[in-house]
Parts: sequence; structure tokens; C-alpha cells
Amino acid sequence: MIRKTHEAWLELVARRRLVEDAVEATFALGPGDRALVAAGDTIVPGTPILEHLRDPRVEVVSLRNGDAGVPADPRPGDRWTGALAATGLRRRPAAAEGELLAPDPGSSDRWRIVTGDHRDVHQSPLAGTVREVRPGVRIVITATGRGIVGVLFAGSASRGRLELAASSDGELRPSGIDVGRSGSILVVGSRVDAEALTRARAMGVRGVVAASLTGKDLRDFLASERRQRASLHPTAPFGVLVLDGVLRRPIASPLMALLERLAGHDVALVADPPALVFDVPGVELPHPPADWVRVRHGPNAGREGSLVGLAGMRRFATGVHLEAAWVRLGSGAPVALPLGDLERSI
Repeated sequence: MIRKTHEAWLELVARRRLVEDAVEATFALGPGDRALVAAGDTIVPGTPILEHLRDPRVEVVSLRNGDAGVPADPRPGDRWTGALAATGLRRRPAAAEGELLAPDPGSSDRWRIVTGDHRDVHQSPLAGTVREVRPGVRIVITATGRGIVGVLFAGSASRGRLELAASSDGELRPSGIDVGRSGSILVVGSRVDAEALTRARAMGVRGVVAASLTGKDLRDFLASERRQRASLHPTAPFGVLVLDGVLRRPIASPLMALLERLAGHDVALVADPPALVFDVPGVELPHPPADWVRVRHGPNAGREGSLVGLAGMRRFATGVHLEAAWVRLGSGAPVALPLGDLERSI
């Protein structure tokens, strides 16, 4: 344990919260999407919260007071129900429902609306209270549980049973994913590639948690997601939570200890903020030693050790001089590392 006379050193090391107690998850609403909840509503996992317009298009309609489905005082974001006028391609009026976008320039009663033919209902992956609903912008839900916040999210919000598929510094290969993991959220270790993500989604997995994901694998996965969403058949939600970034490194030991305690319980993955949200009463949070630190950057990125003391100003690669600290990594002698490269969990 670090001596009391050295406690001030800890304040010089960046702190990273192991969990966030109050997670406010934001679900984006695009033009034409419709919120199915209102501010103040209490929801549970599986509650329909929004209707997503898959193929939005802009139409111009005439709003006449007194017509059914026409708001008395139309404003952008209001819902509209009526008939679209006949055109060259549309020989007869067609019933439609959409969202008022903006007045048509040069006209007092003509508005542009966003409408479409295919709509998907999205369910909430977590329990909580709806704090805010802004049509065309967002739905904000204050989660009942706590969250592990990462740095990047790809895909869509989802919910499933947490499973440990690899060790903290391991990697899950595509061949290790089968239908037996359907409905689960997998912790896959230090990294994951696009091929494994594509196979996991095809096998019915609901999400993946990894320490890192390279830029190329992220682009390949996002391209696959766009192709999947362009199909007419709705797909099960699938999300990817990246805890650290693009450089391969093990999952921090305190965080891995918490994930081990959550294994077998249902958790949620949300995009904004990128987080894993859990509501498991009685789960005990890990408490690393006061002098425990983790290396964030540099050749030793991902390694863990104990803080021994300050090393003063030191010269590092490329000739830069930085404030450093002595850190014992493993059983060897302490090494001098830049203070800016270190972090500790609180």
C-alpha cells in the first residue's frame, strides 16, 4: 500500500471511473421517426420507445384547417395524417402518415413532410425513466442501473445475457462462435475483427464487448451494417462496445473482475454514451489497491503495476522531457513512465 506521505502523488495520475451511477442513455430520432413514449414514463426492458422510418422521403402537402389529421397550429415535428396528392407516378391520392418538416417556401398552407412506407419499432434495452422527448432529435432515458462507459460504440442498442468468451488478453476467433451463443452479449478480450463480428451477428449474438477495434475492422463492420439495414427484413439488434480504443491491449483487471461478477446476468448495450448498463442488485464492485496504475499509452500500453514514487522530469523518445513516475510492472525493477501515460480506477 502506498505510504500516506505519497498520497499526493495519486492526484497527479488520471482517474477513470469503473462505473457510472447515473447513466442517461440517448436514443436518436431522425426526421420521420416517432417517439412512442413521453417524458415521465417509467419503462422496462422490451418497452417500445420509438418507431424508426427506414425509407424516409420528403413530400409537399397542403394543410387546410379543419381537415382530419391537420394540427390546428402546425409546427415542425408535429405528426400529420392525410392523403398525398396524385402525381404523374401516383395516379390517385394515397393515404400517408408522417412528420411536419418545414413550410414550403412561398406558400402559407403548404408544408414539407417526411414520410415513408417501412417502419421498424425499436424496444428499450434497459429499465428507467424517460427524462426528455424531442421530436426529430432524441429520447433521453435515465437508467435504473449503473454503467461501464467505453470509448466507442457501433451498431444498435441491444440486450442479452453476458458471457465471457475469452480472457482479458485473449481474442475470440470466428470459428468459436456458434448458435449456442444466440441471445448473449460476449466479452471477447483484447480485440475483435470484422469477420468475427459478422459471424456473431449471423449466429444471433446480441452484442460484443472488446478492449480494442481497429479502424479497418470498424469500417468493414459499418459497411456490413449498412447492407444489413438496407434489406427489407428487420434484423435483431446487435451492438459493439469498445472499452479502450484502436490499439490492442488487455481489458483492465478491475474491469474484468466486474465483468466476471456480471456473467450470467442480463445487461444492455447503449450507444450514447457508449456503455454497458447493468441492474444487478448486490453485485460487489472491485477495489484495486490505492497504488494500482495502468499504462494507457506507449510501448507498455495495457500493462498494470504499482506506483512507487515520482521520478521528476525525464527524457523520453524523440527527445521530449516529461514529468514521470516510478512504476513497478510485474516483479522487475521500477521503470520511469510519463505521468500522462498512467491511469487508475476509482
